[in-house]
Amino acid sequence: MLKNFRELTVWQKSYQLCLEIYRLTKLFPGDERYGLTSQMRRAAVSISSNIAEGYGRKTTPEYIHSLFIAYGSTCELETQILLSIDLNYIHPENMRKVQDDLGEVERMMKALIKSLENKRFRDSEKRGITKSPSTPPPLDPLNP
Repeated sequence: MLKNFRELTVWQKSYQLCLEIYRLTKLFPGDERYGLTSQMRRAAVSISSNIAEGYGRKTTPEYIHSLFIAYGSTCELETQILLSIDLNYIHPENMRKVQDDLGEVERMMKALIKSLENKRFRDSEKRGITKSPSTPPPLDPLNP
């Protein structure tokens, strides 16, 4: 059993990713300080922060919800990375590791979400809670 969120590998990797985004955005033009630089930093911070917040929540559904917010921030950051490359703020080779790291965090979050959803389902079965057959399954934005 984990003692706190800092023991989660996905949190550790997302935290390191955040530090790297801060280092890379220092190289951006000064006029982007309140634009793309700020947006990328906020998205990067949001990933590890929402993983930590979700871990601290009392229920599995709240944890999953926070992870979905973190997942949305990975998508946001990926878009911003592509923009920074296309705007020539940073060379694509310098972003390759960041993109690889972001992809790894994204995959780890998907696996954690899936694991928690399975746990929630098993827990509800143990309590005798089942969904009506007429109830459609929830939409999963990670597996369309």
